[in-house]
Amino acid sequence: MKASDITKVVNRLIVQKLPVFIWGAPGIGKSSIVKQIAKEQELEFLDLRLSLLDPTDLKGIPFFNAETNEGVWAKPSFLPSEPDSKGILFLDEINTAPPAVQASAYQLILDRKVGEYELPAGWSIVAAGNRENDRGVVYKMPPPLANRFVHFEMEVDFADWKVWAFHAGLQSSIIAYLAYDKSMLFTFDATSNEKSFATPRSWEYVDSIIKSGIDDDLLLDSISGAVGREAAVGYISFKKVMKEIPDLNSILNGTLTIVEEDDSKVMMALAIGLVNALLENASEEAVENVLYFSLQLPGEFAIMLVKDMQQNNIEVEGSAAWGEWVRKFAYLLR
Repeated sequence: MKASDITKVVNRLIVQKLPVFIWGAPGIGKSSIVKQIAKEQELEFLDLRLSLLDPTDLKGIPFFNAETNEGVWAKPSFLPSEPDSKGILFLDEINTAPPAVQASAYQLILDRKVGEYELPAGWSIVAAGNRENDRGVVYKMPPPLANRFVHFEMEVDFADWKVWAFHAGLQSSIIAYLAYDKSMLFTFDATSNEKSFATPRSWEYVDSIIKSGIDDDLLLDSISGAVGREAAVGYISFKKVMKEIPDLNSILNGTLTIVEEDDSKVMMALAIGLVNALLENASEEAVENVLYFSLQLPGEFAIMLVKDMQQNNIEVEGSAAWGEWVRKFAYLLR
């Protein structure tokens, strides 16, 4: 399932307090999705790595209660305890935990309690983990534990990622390069011994590397360390194209209405750059000027530009240029 579809489903299932398990390759944003859901619903978010725990950490340490002459379990202090609190208990990388620790989680996941501890009613449980064929250090999940979850497998989808990247403020050059070569968004190969490979998470690292102001002569090696050599070389080459696009502000203010260019890399960079520019200045005048400008673009780039504007909630239908745009490109929308 795409990230956007998983987000919709998980949003509904956590209300029903159904335990959800999200499977997927490393670095594709499983934990980010759950964290974003918690933020949007104004819920607390507790990220618990079972692989770092011992069985007694969940169940608690047994001790003798002299007052009642009973053996009891000390409740773990790191789990939510406020009765009126609401949140998501996120069990990340659950299948990297040893079987004994996974067994301790059985009761917590199904019965919402373990030992003397009970999860507050306002909390939901969501887990995530890498697939067994991803060559990570994972333990096969026992059927009794697996049966306690509703399972979803997350896939990498460029359209989903691009919407996120615009809102996250990633460099236009990164979005444009990956729009030009979508295969470079995710290059993980379970049979490869390469330490660096491209994932949505590692491209976010590239954004931070660029914004760090690192010297140009160190840029290729630094980016290679995040996404691998092939993706880094491709990106650096594409980034040089960004210098060839016209001044974006001159398009937004209407002084530039036509550009003669047939290089697909330049056109891709231009379309992505215009959307980013509109996210900073989405005035009616700027939107109208961009729509009029797009009338002279090749159809595929005009369509991509307007679709990206719509996906980023930039109002286009109310523009005076919209009718003319639809008349020109309607045949491509069918």
